[in-house]
Amino acid sequence: MRGMTGTGLLPAMDYETRSAPYAYDAGAERRAAASERWQEARRRLGEIVVTLAEDPGVRTASWRLPPNGRSAATARRLTRARLTAWGMEDRLDVAELLVSELVTNALEHARGPIRLTLSAIEGLLRCEVEDSETALPRLHDADDDEEGGRGLRLLDVLACCWGGIRTPDGKVVWFELPAALAA
Repeated sequence: MRGMTGTGLLPAMDYETRSAPYAYDAGAERRAAASERWQEARRRLGEIVVTLAEDPGVRTASWRLPPNGRSAATARRLTRARLTAWGMEDRLDVAELLVSELVTNALEHARGPIRLTLSAIEGLLRCEVEDSETALPRLHDADDDEEGGRGLRLLDVLACCWGGIRTPDGKVVWFELPAALAA
């Protein structure tokens, strides 16, 4: 799904969103409403990360990562530590894998620092990786002999939804994982 956002006061931003079929628990409606509040706040405010201070159920952590080869490992370690602290161990393996893919893509295709942001609302985990490259990622089928090109396919299969949004300084690529991963 593609679209444009913009308020007239702030620059319009392209965004892309993909959804994959996923089994949600009974709290799916609350998580969807919270996710919609985030998206609407971003559309109105033009901010990359919106902390909903009035909602004590929102937890957010953000780190700036240097543009070097150790950043993917650092991102995995930070993700594991934060999800453990938040009691979200059931999502550790998938979240670590997908965060590592997004940080690696940022290192491969962008220059400059990277920002990793993890947010949780009522069990819904949202992971964002911001970099300075403006080109949004595109799914494509990698040839058998290609070394890369499979990370977004993993994202498409393992995340309940994902997307990318252009920002004034680059882009943010994000994904979400539901409260209970299907077995």
